[in-house]
Amino acid sequence: MDIHWYGHSCFRLSERGQTTVLTDPYGDTLGLPPQRWKADVVTVSHAQPGHNAIENVKGANYVLTGPGEYEIGGTFIYGIALHDAESGRPNVAFKFEYPTGITALHLGDLAHVPDQSVIQEIGEVHVLMIPVGGGHGMKAPVAAELIGLIEPTYILPMHYALPGLTIELDPIDRFLKAMGVSRVQEDETLRVTVSTLPEQPQVVLLTPQSKSL
Repeated sequence: MDIHWYGHSCFRLSERGQTTVLTDPYGDTLGLPPQRWKADVVTVSHAQPGHNAIENVKGANYVLTGPGEYEIGGTFIYGIALHDAESGRPNVAFKFEYPTGITALHLGDLAHVPDQSVIQEIGEVHVLMIPVGGGHGMKAPVAAELIGLIEPTYILPMHYALPGLTIELDPIDRFLKAMGVSRVQEDETLRVTVSTLPEQPQVVLLTPQSKSL
């Protein structure tokens, strides 16, 4: 599986011959470079301009916006309602289980640590896409706590301060400090295979892509 990040909460998950997924496409008002994408499936965690610009995605036969279980092209996708209990803001996390055996979880704008029963239901996660910059999502210490409970193989931070962003979020340094990470892998693409999964969890900072796909 190849994973690219376009900034904010937008990732593209692709595997040759498998379903291509785009998460939380953002609109042109977010302050990030305008994008146009291609994907088979689009997931939307909540109905806000920074997360639901499905008009910017071509070729998507499926747009998933709510809880449920879906099988698309051999890929199983689970929408999990993880609403903010205090504010009542809706939010849907999506877990992807690819035929290759890789599992990925996108938490949307989750702002709290879910109950242990929910974490057990989520199960094994190889790649965790997690908000870390505050705003309506988790702040760094909360994100670090949840990572310790889910125990993913790869941690991909999202929803943090970037140049030009029109909303105020915390810088990535606060999350790295909360995780106790001094050295971190930085790359344009995360390539994940079952045979090469690391033994220890790794935080990976993906460079936001400016080229549309």
